[in-house]
Amino acid sequence: MVHFDMETFDKALEEGKLMMVDFWAEWCGPCQMLGPVIESLAEEYEGRAVVGKVNTDEEQELAIRYRVMNIPTVLFFKDGREIERRVGVMPPDAFVQILEENL
Repeated sequence: MVHFDMETFDKALEEGKLMMVDFWAEWCGPCQMLGPVIESLAEEYEGRAVVGKVNTDEEQELAIRYRVMNIPTVLFFKDGREIERRVGVMPPDAFVQILEENL
């Protein structure tokens, strides 16, 4: 699991790999519920996709750049650009489907 800041996020994006990024905050209850799902997927997809998190309180510029208005918001990137977005707590299958379709 990667905890992104602006620099590490941009570097990972430039590599063009499939990325799944959870925009969250510590005070957000739904974010806390989604956390274990993201951690599990990070382990499951290690080496095949980059799975990480962006703390929106610490990295507000990234949240603004990608117009993240509600959290949790999970963005998917491939070849350096956003390909999918899911807002709110969802079952793991919702994320697995997107990852599998884009590997």
